[in-house]
Amino acid sequence: MTFLRNRAGYILVFAIGFAIVAFLVGDAINVGKPFWAANQKTVGSVDGNDISIDDFGPKVEQNLNQFKQQYGGAANAQMTSMAVDQAWNAELASVLLTKEYDRLGLTVSEDELFDLLQGQNLSPLIKQYFANPKTGEVDRAQLMNFLKSKEPQAITQSNMLQGEIRNQALQTKYSNLIRNSVYVTSLEATDEYTNRNKLANFKYVSLDYSSIPDASVKLTDADYSDYFDQNKARFNNPQETRSFEYVSFSISPTAADSLAVKTQVDKIAADFKVSKNDSLFAAINSDVKIPFTYISKGKLDPAVDSAVFALPAGSYYGPKLSGNSYKLIKVIETRFSPDSVKASHILIDPAKVGGEDRAIKLADSLKGLILKGGNFAELAKNYSVDGSKDNGGQMPAFARGAMVPEFENAAFDGKTGDIKVVKSQFGYHVMKIEKQIGSSKVAKFAYIEKNLAASSKTQAAAYKAASTFLDGVKGNDFSKIAQQKGLKVSVADKIAATQGFAPGLDNPRKLIQDAYAADKGDVLPEIYTMANAYVIARLTDVKPKGALTLDAVKTEIKPMVLNQVKAKMLKEKFDKAGKASLNQIAAKVARTVNPVQNIVLANPVIPGVAQENALVGSVFGSQPGKVSLPVQGDRGVYVFTVDGFTNPAPIANMFKQKETMLLSIGQRSLGAAFQALQDNAKIKDNRVKFY
Repeated sequence: MTFLRNRAGYILVFAIGFAIVAFLVGDAINVGKPFWAANQKTVGSVDGNDISIDDFGPKVEQNLNQFKQQYGGAANAQMTSMAVDQAWNAELASVLLTKEYDRLGLTVSEDELFDLLQGQNLSPLIKQYFANPKTGEVDRAQLMNFLKSKEPQAITQSNMLQGEIRNQALQTKYSNLIRNSVYVTSLEATDEYTNRNKLANFKYVSLDYSSIPDASVKLTDADYSDYFDQNKARFNNPQETRSFEYVSFSISPTAADSLAVKTQVDKIAADFKVSKNDSLFAAINSDVKIPFTYISKGKLDPAVDSAVFALPAGSYYGPKLSGNSYKLIKVIETRFSPDSVKASHILIDPAKVGGEDRAIKLADSLKGLILKGGNFAELAKNYSVDGSKDNGGQMPAFARGAMVPEFENAAFDGKTGDIKVVKSQFGYHVMKIEKQIGSSKVAKFAYIEKNLAASSKTQAAAYKAASTFLDGVKGNDFSKIAQQKGLKVSVADKIAATQGFAPGLDNPRKLIQDAYAADKGDVLPEIYTMANAYVIARLTDVKPKGALTLDAVKTEIKPMVLNQVKAKMLKEKFDKAGKASLNQIAAKVARTVNPVQNIVLANPVIPGVAQENALVGSVFGSQPGKVSLPVQGDRGVYVFTVDGFTNPAPIANMFKQKETMLLSIGQRSLGAAFQALQDNAKIKDNRVKFY
């Protein structure tokens, strides 16, 4: 104790110091980076404005939900990548354009905002959200009720809407400013008109690059340098990309796996036919869950949809192998039902009225008032907790599958004018069926789907092979070892950090993330799981953003360098043929003369060949009747003679010609302006660490 008392100060200082270091080092260990690294919640920054994952994540989620509604189905890697890119571009626009608005002095006054909100020049957003579906006109009463509401949720929504309207107005002003900064001269309009309407007729003789075998051409460093120096502008990388090679170990079902699944399906089918509780049996045995409710034609796999909808109630169908699964279906009931329903409702939240019992009593009381002639819209405004209350409880027309099952069943099973009390996960609804639209056959199925999947034994064998390969290639020649084992090496070239796809890979995001954390030549650390394979990969190339070096593009440009060297050889062959007529040159090089009619400069495609810009450009710069010098094209080397040109009639309406060009140039200029803002901004993009 004396020892501790005498040294308490030292011990305390040491303990505090150790705790601080442990905290910092512990944080570094947790995030996999030193404690002095950048904030681990920062998705990126734009001119010093950090973008936090806490703010960015919900925006990505919102975009993803919109894509799921738009395209249907569950989210996949590509859909997620689109959602991330859209959120990122919105962040860039917000920061960069706001700085531009401030620099240019662009503002939206209170009078302008009032006019956009409720004046004579309503914002497109007001028209979108408050238009009457029947008339297309803005419902002014509904709009004013929304703007004057004092409820916290409505105030928040109103502020967000006004902010978006203000932002949209600023964007319109900026767009108009950019568009008004471009113009078209009469000379430019005349050139454009001529390029699209002047016709050329000519003949040519060609020597294709394919006539010289690649193996016979020996490329030198000078050849590469010459081509690179002549085309430097083409090798400016807009964003960093990475390339990797990979091998796959299949986990597709073997013949034995398929037989085992078929045996299981046959057993399930026999039991399904005699089951007493069809819906419960299907729920227990199906790999894919289909709600036990009425569905309309077109919702099932096309391979079985028409067949089962043609069957009467009580029928059995299957097993049917379609795609990668067996389908077994019992038709429980069929009937005719509305295609869509328009309804109004009052939503009561039990938590806000004192519990379930009070919610039920209130719902029954409101139903009774409505049946006695009470005003549904007024009751909705006073009692509903749903956003539709400001519209008298009215909801847009909805089809099957759009609502929770309890609400949907009540709406589709009733008839127009019915007042119902329905309980759902959201609370108690007092529903009025306003209108039922259309009528078509619907059916209720007990549905079983069994996937044709690899067995655990097959998966384990593939994983073991992948693991053995991964251990063997660390520090060794990836391609050589793959070749020794009879494995195909695939390549994913120029993959961007946020890309949601890669050739041959259905779920590549984790692999791409690791590729961006690796160095060139590294074998990536994991066995990556795809839908039907395990994958091992090695990073083969890193192309940084900006101007690329010759070494970085040497492999990529080899085919073009080959063609350039071949072009010199083919030009020499034409030179040896002399300056005779085109027919004589064709005879000397053992080729035919090819006539071409009615070619325009704006569409430089040679029929039966390809697009040949250099050839067509040379034609329009030549005099008729003269044999040209050899012209290096994309497919070969050409010598030609112009037969003649057909000039178009003078421009009938110069103003219209300029207007058409201005519209196109104006649209391009907006994108060019935004790209220029990005090029001159300091942007750090860390999205690959999060998505």
